[in-house]
Amino acid sequence: MAAKPVKITDTTFRDAHQSLMATRMRTESMIPIAEKIDQVGFFSLEVWGGATFDVCIRYLTEDPWERIRQLKLHIKRTPLQMLLRGQNVVGYRNYSDDVVIKFVEKAAENGIDIFRIFDALNDVRNMEVAIKTVNRVGAHAQGTICYTISPVHTIEHYVEIAKKLAELNCDSVCVKDMAGMLAPQPAHELVVALKREVGLPVHLHCHSTSGMAMMTYLRACEAGVDMIDTAFSPLAWGTSQPPVESIAAALKGTPYDPGFDMVRLNEIAEYLRELREKYYDPLRLINPKSERVDPSIIIHQIPGGMFSNLLEQLREQNALDRLKEVLEEVPKVRKELGYPPLVTPTSQLVGIQAVFNVLSGKRYSIVPKEVKDYVKGLYGKPPAPINEEVKKKIIGDEKPITCRPADFLEHVLDKIPDDVKPYIESEEDKITYALFPKAALDFFKKRKTKRKEAKTGIPPERIMELEEVAAVSVAVATYLRSLHGAKALIPVRAKETISPWVLAGRQSLAERGA
Repeated sequence: MAAKPVKITDTTFRDAHQSLMATRMRTESMIPIAEKIDQVGFFSLEVWGGATFDVCIRYLTEDPWERIRQLKLHIKRTPLQMLLRGQNVVGYRNYSDDVVIKFVEKAAENGIDIFRIFDALNDVRNMEVAIKTVNRVGAHAQGTICYTISPVHTIEHYVEIAKKLAELNCDSVCVKDMAGMLAPQPAHELVVALKREVGLPVHLHCHSTSGMAMMTYLRACEAGVDMIDTAFSPLAWGTSQPPVESIAAALKGTPYDPGFDMVRLNEIAEYLRELREKYYDPLRLINPKSERVDPSIIIHQIPGGMFSNLLEQLREQNALDRLKEVLEEVPKVRKELGYPPLVTPTSQLVGIQAVFNVLSGKRYSIVPKEVKDYVKGLYGKPPAPINEEVKKKIIGDEKPITCRPADFLEHVLDKIPDDVKPYIESEEDKITYALFPKAALDFFKKRKTKRKEAKTGIPPERIMELEEVAAVSVAVATYLRSLHGAKALIPVRAKETISPWVLAGRQSLAERGA
């Protein structure tokens, strides 16, 4: 058999730590090993997108755009890749077209070479703007199919989606097995069909959740798959991807051998092993269950992240004893809502509705706004029709939309509030604010505080304390002026922004009668 080395994408800097350690890896931990990873010979490195953007600004006080720029300085041979949630971008709802377009343009400008674009419902309309923009900026557009199992999710169904992606001039097609349910034989049949009927390079992304991924990858290689995803062993297995070292060793001597240097792989794994220990969180931000194989997913089809959310929701309601009922309710809700793939954000919609159905004692008596929006068609077109009786319970006689959901959304990038504008330093900041307004503003304020600390040596908490004092003092002074006019101790303008140090100086002058 002629040699056909499989190309490999490494997910260590994105999906691997998102799956196993709550996306908490910092850029400063990536940089020391980045150049060595660049020398391996990967097809690409997935370093951005998914939850990384949100976590950077919300929890790590890091600028996600700066992460790309820093990695690009150290990774010069291997293309950088990101996961883009179509019209959801890197968030959890649909955004207006101007946000999608500008995000893709700036991501490419900052260093992203390959965009893996998906939609939770496999609604190609929700991927179209992103794909066309990626094409326009000259990057690689990888149209993606979310793999799931249901009566409507047949090979023919997936091939039809892939054909639509090809019509949009995608450079490759990815099968995204986010729950680890793709078995070896269906993988073989699906890859063969895609190669034969669509003709684009096929990339397979599997999670190790069920324990089948290694066998699935081998059968996919035999079917002619072009690329597969792996992670370095310290951040592999469980709900992450299979380990690259094991894959490289298993394929050695076969036509699919990627030809990697095992010594180099081991050196990189050693660094990441120490890093993994450093990041281990005794407070259980890292769920130990995420590190284990769980074949039960083949039965209940609930991905690890969704399972964790269900547990948290039940814990908040002091109802963990009703988990079995909720697990039985999930597939019923999924069927009634048209068999959506259980991936962000539809997994959350199905999960919370199942919890409400069980805890309320009356199915669909409580329906979250997000589920109502889903039934109205505001997330896209479900893979199968929604149960008519359930639809009536949720939205009554209201008719769901039939057009592309984003057609209803007004442009927002030119509508930054005046009180936010002083914190905006770049086009990237505008995008960050449009995606996550509250989290972004908090991040901008922390960024400003950190810079003041760097200049003055004053700890951030002290700076914030002084700024609070300043704000109160300004308010008091404004009030005094309203009472005494020009005789106010500290003449200020209403809503004036004064630094603590300037204010202290004014107070000193006032005390001396100046």
